[in-house]
Formats: sequence, C-alpha cells, structure tokens
Amino acid sequence: MNVQKSSTEPGMGVNPLAADTEAVGPQVAVLFVGVSLFVGMASRHLLKNTSIPYTVALLILGIGLGSLEYGTTNGLGVLGDSIRMWASIDPNLILFVFLPALLFESSFAMDFHQIKRGFMQMLLLAAPGVVISTIFLGVVLVKILPYHWNWSTGFLLGGLLSATDPVAVVALLKELGASKKLSTLIEGESLMNDGTVIVVFHLFLQIVLGQKFSSGDVISFLCRVGLGAVGLGLLFGIVCVCWVGLVFNDTIIEITLTFTASYLAFFMAEEKAHVSGVLTVMTVGIFFAAFARTAFTGESERSMFHFWELISYIANTLIFVLSGAVIAESILRSHDKIEGRDWSNLLLLYIFVQFSRVVVVGLLYPGLKFFGYGMSWKEATILIWAGLRGAVALSLSLSVARVGQHDAHTHFTKVTEARFVFLTGGVVFLTLVINGSTTQFLFRFLNMNNTTETKTRILEFVKYEMYSNALEAFGEMGEDEELGPADWITIRKYLSCLSSLPEDGEPAHPHGPPGSEGSGIEYVEQQMQDTRIRFLNGVQAAYWSMLEEGRITQTAARILIQSIHEVENYSGLQDWEGLRSHVRFSWYLEYLSLLPRRASTFFLIAQLEFACYIAAAFLRAHRMTRNYLRDFIGESFVAEAVIHESEAQGQEARQFLDDIRLAFPQVLRAVKTKQVTHAVLVHLTEYVRSLGNAGLLESKERLQLHDAVQIDLKKLLRNPPIVEMPTVWETLHNQPFIGALPVSVQRPLLDVAKEFMMVQSTIIYEEDKKPDGIWLIANGVVQCNSKATNGQQLHQPTFSLGSTLGLFEALTGRPYLCDIVTRSVVHCFFIERSKILSVQKEHPELEDFLWQESALAIAKVVLAKEFEKATLQDIRALMMEGSSMRIFLRGEVFELQPKKIGVLLDGFVRPESSFAIITAPAGLMRKVPLPSSGACIGRRFYSQ
Repeated sequence: MNVQKSSTEPGMGVNPLAADTEAVGPQVAVLFVGVSLFVGMASRHLLKNTSIPYTVALLILGIGLGSLEYGTTNGLGVLGDSIRMWASIDPNLILFVFLPALLFESSFAMDFHQIKRGFMQMLLLAAPGVVISTIFLGVVLVKILPYHWNWSTGFLLGGLLSATDPVAVVALLKELGASKKLSTLIEGESLMNDGTVIVVFHLFLQIVLGQKFSSGDVISFLCRVGLGAVGLGLLFGIVCVCWVGLVFNDTIIEITLTFTASYLAFFMAEEKAHVSGVLTVMTVGIFFAAFARTAFTGESERSMFHFWELISYIANTLIFVLSGAVIAESILRSHDKIEGRDWSNLLLLYIFVQFSRVVVVGLLYPGLKFFGYGMSWKEATILIWAGLRGAVALSLSLSVARVGQHDAHTHFTKVTEARFVFLTGGVVFLTLVINGSTTQFLFRFLNMNNTTETKTRILEFVKYEMYSNALEAFGEMGEDEELGPADWITIRKYLSCLSSLPEDGEPAHPHGPPGSEGSGIEYVEQQMQDTRIRFLNGVQAAYWSMLEEGRITQTAARILIQSIHEVENYSGLQDWEGLRSHVRFSWYLEYLSLLPRRASTFFLIAQLEFACYIAAAFLRAHRMTRNYLRDFIGESFVAEAVIHESEAQGQEARQFLDDIRLAFPQVLRAVKTKQVTHAVLVHLTEYVRSLGNAGLLESKERLQLHDAVQIDLKKLLRNPPIVEMPTVWETLHNQPFIGALPVSVQRPLLDVAKEFMMVQSTIIYEEDKKPDGIWLIANGVVQCNSKATNGQQLHQPTFSLGSTLGLFEALTGRPYLCDIVTRSVVHCFFIERSKILSVQKEHPELEDFLWQESALAIAKVVLAKEFEKATLQDIRALMMEGSSMRIFLRGEVFELQPKKIGVLLDGFVRPESSFAIITAPAGLMRKVPLPSSGACIGRRFYSQ
C-alpha cells in the first residue's frame, strides 16, 4: 500500500520539506505500532502507583502526537506518515481488528456464575438502558443544542454516545478492592451495551440515509440481529469447546483456537450472517468461560491468561493512542467548521451525557436492586460515574464521516460530519479524563474501600506469621560452610513489608474479642461469615489442585467449582446443596431398561463413576481445608464452628460412597485406579524434568522420555480403566440362592430370570400387593419400608447384594409385607412366582431350603432391632452354624431354649398365660412366656 502525502492540506500549515508529492511505503505503518507500544509501556510503568489510569495518559499522548502532526508546519516526519496511514484506515476495519480480541478477553475472563447471576441487571442496562439513553440524548441534541438536526440524526448521535467503555474504571476498581460483582456488572454491561449500540446505530444510520422501516421491520431486524448473534455464538462455542476437548497438552493449539474463534466469529457474524458481531463474540467468550475454563490447567492456564492479557493490552494501547490522534485530526481538520459555541456545546453535551446515565440508572434502579446480587445506592453511584465512552463510539462516529465521503446522496453536510466526530471525540476525551481519573476519589469518598475489623485482624495475624516464617528461613539459610553467617539486623531492614511489627509481642488472635467496631453477636457473625468465605475459597483452590493432579475430570471440576459460586449467602456452608443432584440420578436414567444391557450398564456405570468423583473430591477438599484452617487459625470457637459445619455437609457424600463401596465396589476401584495411574505418570514426568534440570539427561534424551510418558498419559485420558461387570450367567451363579440349587434346577431358573437396572428411589414392589415373583439383588442397596404389623411400627432394614426378596410371599401367597425401594443404583433379577412354585412341587427335597432362604429376609424384617447391623451374609452364616426348622401341629407346645430366637413363618401361636395371638411372620424371643399345653397353633417355626 502506498500513501500519497501532499505538501499542503486544507486547514493545515505548509510543509516546506514536502515540496513534492512523495510515496510512503506500507512498512511505515509499523512505526506507529512500535511508538504506541513504547509510550504505552512507559505510561504503564510511570503511572503504576498513581491515581491516573494509563489509558487516560495514552489518550492524551495520542492527542499530542496528532496535534504535532496535523497542527504544526513540519509535522512528525516518518512518524507522522505512519500516524496518517493508521488514521486513514476505514473505521469498520478498526472495529474488525480490535474489537474481537477485546471482547473475547473480557467475556472469557469474567466469572460465568456471576454473569449468570447478574444477567438480568446487565440486560436491563444494555437493552432498556440504551433505549432510554438514546431517546434522552436524542431529545437533547434536537431540542436543546442549536444544530437544528432532525430526529433521525439526533437519535443516531444519541445512540453512538450510549456506548460505554469502562476499561480504565474496571482496572482501577480491581486495584481498589471493589467487589467482583460490581466490576463484572460494569464490564458485562459494556459488552452487551456495545452490541446493542452498534445495532441501534446501524438502524438509525439506514434511516438517515433514506431507508424506510415499519415498526414490524424494526422488531424483526432487532430480533434477527440479536437472537441470530447468540445462536451463531453458541454454534462457534460448541464446536470450539469440543475441539479443545480433543487437544492434549498442546498450549499453542489451545491458544490459537481461542484467538481464531474470536475473529472468525466476528467476521462471519458481520459479513455473512449480518448479525451482531459483538454479541456473537461475547457469546463465544462466555461459552468458553462456562464450559472450557477447566480444560486449561497448570502451564496451559497461565499461558492462556498471559496471552490474552497481552493481546488486550496491545489492543487497548493502540486503540487509545490512535483515538487520541484521530480526535486531534478531526478538530484540526474541521477548524473552519467548528465554531467557538461548539466548545461550549461540547461541555453541555458532556453534562447531559452524565445526566442521561443518572436517568438510566435511576429509572432502572428498582430492577437493578431486585435482580441478581441486588444493588446499593453507593454501587449505583459508581455505576453512573463509570459510564465512560471509548473507542467504539469514536469508531462509529468516524464511520458516519466515511459514509458521507462515499455516498453522494447522504443527508449529512460536511459541517454535520465534522460536529459528529468533534462531539463524540470530545465526550470520549472528557469522560476518560474526568470520570476515569476521579473514580477512585469517589470510591473512597463513599467509604467503599473500608476494611472490616475482622479482615484487619486477619491481615495483622498473617504479618506475624510472615515474620515467624522469615525467622525460620533465616535459621535454615543464615549460615553455611562456604560464606559463614548472615547479618539479621541488615536483613530486617530490607523487610519493609514487616516494618510495622515490633520485634517482640504476640498478635491479637483473628477471632479474639471485638474492638471498637462491633460487639457481641454481630461481631461473631461477621467473623463466621468471613471464615466461611475463606473456607470456601480454600475448597475451590483444592478443586483446582485436584484437577491438575488428575484426581477429578474437567466436567467434575466445573460442577464442583460452580457449587462454590452458587452459595448465595454465607449464613452456613451450603456448597453441598449444589452437588446433591449430581450424586442422584437423572429422570432419563429410569428408562435405560428399555435399552440393550450393554448400553444401559454403560450409562449407569458412567453416572456412578461421575458421582463418585464428585463425592470423593468434595470430602477430600473439605478435609484439606479443615486441616489448613486449623493450622492457620489454631484454637478458635469460630473456626471449630465452621469445621463442624463442614463435617455435617460431608455426611451425605460419605454415606453415598459407603453405599457404593457396598453395592458396586468395582466402580470405586476403577476410579481410584485411574487417579493413581495419573499420579504415577505425572510423577514420572516430574522425575524426567528434574533429571534434565540437573543436567543428567541430554535434551534429546529428556524429550524422548517425556514424550513417551505423555503418550501414556494421553492413552489414560482417552481410554481410562473401565468397570468390569460380570456377565448375567456369572452374576446369577454368584447369587447364594441360585448357587445353592442343584444344576438341574438352576438352568430353568436362569433361562426365565429377567434382568433390571434400577436407579435410586425406584419402588421394586409395594406393600399389600399380590406377589408375582421373587427378586434377586445382584448389586446395590434396597430398603424395606412398611406401615405396621400386628399393630407395631416396623424398622426399615436394608438389603444388599446376595439378598433374595419376596420368597416368603411367593411360598405363602400372602401380600408383600413391605415396600422395597432402591437406595442406590440396583442391579437385580426377577423370577416369576409360578417358576418358584414349580420348583417347590417338582423337587420336594428343596422344601426346607426354600423356607430357610425365605427366613433370612423375614428375620431382618421382624427382628430388625436384633439384626440391625448384621448383613444377610451374617444371618446366613448364623443359620448355617446352628439352626433348625420345625413344623408344629395344632395344639403342640414348644419352648425356646436360652439364647435362642425364633422366626414364625406360617400359622399363629399364643403365649402361655396370655390371650394375645402372634401371627406369622413374627420373631419370637426367649423373654416371651412359654406357651402351655394346647396353646400353640401353627405350622412352621424356625429357631436359631
């Protein structure tokens, strides 16, 4: 590209050094980039500890460079040529070059949960807020400023002046310690606001250019541009996140993918789909933040963070310096069109822009206070003052001038074009310089940076701990054989961060009695809330650590971290509330029995593994954080109360793992095997790296060994250990009931047995229903829930693998004694009652065995208190050791021996000296008075 630089320009001084027209090569453009980055670096360095945002300095420096080039006789030489080259770039190209990177970096860096929580607040400010601001400023421009513009022109400028750009303020708020929700709200509003403003701007620009729109056309246009952008962004996000999932330990590909996605999405939205590119890229970034944040860990996460931080810094630096130069150019080029009153009108417009912000926030304040995190009046004040204008507004105003240059039928006059650029550039400059530089003073004036007494005590306590660690480090390194001792007094002088601490004395305990700020219950609650927040932060850090160690999957990590963010208040540790649904089973799993066995088993085992990751990680993270808290705080009532809350939160997770250990031990074994395998491979990677760092391995050898370990690690992640489930034949043969039958009896039953996989809280059969068969529990835990028998409330015993349920009812024909409900995922088999009765009839030698097997489950039901802690295997072993089954005729008398208990399976008995009748099934204890002669009526009695 060659740029022709003439010796004279309208409204400019004559440059004698450029007597002839000279060609400037495209390579000159590089100089502006280098100089801009240099002045940006210098500004950032010099203003680091000052109250002036470096972006404000960049804008002023840009105006200075532009003024020297366009307003002096000699200009800036080659640098001036470079500035002219950049200033002549089409404004749309500026948006295409800078916006995608800035939008993606901002949206990807934001906390997804906070975006989700504050979405309605952002939407209020970005949709109704932009409309209110556009109308308000449009009325001001048409009715108050003396330009005699029509409504379309007024709304056009009012719309582009509604675009906020809080880059300087957000960075400053983070440094001042403002709440993250406020920073996220301001930044999120800006992202959505830019998208809305650009859509509104293009709509009014078409109207100004003469195109007619009906109200239906406007609604259709807004819906297509807005909803289409979100849909396109979701499409890009899904494709890219799936691609990231296929990448293994390749930071270059991961970073390139995010960079490419932002620019391609913006281009496809604006040029091909004709929807909002801003909303599209914002959707892509938020989708990455929601579903791909855990894909970047360790070095990959740090590299990703630094890359996008650098891209954002470069883009902001170039765009602010360029904006300053363009503002200077527009003012100097239009000095014959800009009158003295335009300067006073600029100041008046700046005031109305601020007032429009007051109107927007004031009208929407009820909604802002109701939705999301709510909003205090102090936060609303900061939100008003943080409504800076920036490069988006300036680029849109330049595009208006560019349209006027290329469209002969435009309704804009040259004066209107000049005033558009002048007023927009002036408002951008004033908001950045005034609002951007004074936000921190307003923040302090509102006392929003006050630190509570609890936090102050924590900080002082940490300083004392730092001092102790410094002494410990000095004791370890203060003297060696080669150089001798070091001078502690000199070292102490360099520890300026600890200069306020005395050499002796004990720090006040963080959870000690209150000082001047509070007392009693209020102060204790403040301490409790502060400790809970720190505890949950520690739990979140533990989750990230476990993700890097390979203890949890990316999906599990995302859900675990999300559970921390979803704690709405800190009246108690409530992070398990967000995880409870993930260790239970979704409604669709109830229909897995309709699928082939292999498919249903695969889905259920996958769900079980995932639930085990969640529960185990929760317990481990809480245990680690409890230990850290005890080590840090020491003995404290507040700390112990929070620790007790943590232990109570973990009871359900611990019970779930205990049930899985009993029902599906192979699942826990597979999860643990994967964790240990990953840990071993990571250890080998570190070992190879340490040998390389020690110089014991050459670079080629180290890379060869490292790649070999990485191949194994990739194989583990792609093909983890699977849960080996036995075949149906093996499972049934392992059932005690089936295994004890003769082979000739087994085969008919194996052929008719129906297999089921049932999720938690499924009813296998109901109380008082007619028995239709027996159930063999292969894996899992079920519970017996019954109303009452013989007027007494029954306990609720549990049955696990190896249990035979419903056999008593099948033999006697009585209704089911209780509801059998699954307490976990249950793998079971059903055999029809007719088949059992057929076995009983055709094999009379198995009569006693069938009754004996039925007595196992009945004993746990009718003698629940005595067998509360005994498994069915324990009861079976007890019966095998010494038990007998007897049949009594009507009128016979029997007596229980000492230390014996009985189970009445059929019939009824009457105790001696009592008219009460005991009906089968029932448990008989030695304390029951012995029946007298002729008082026993019954058939079967089982004693043990």
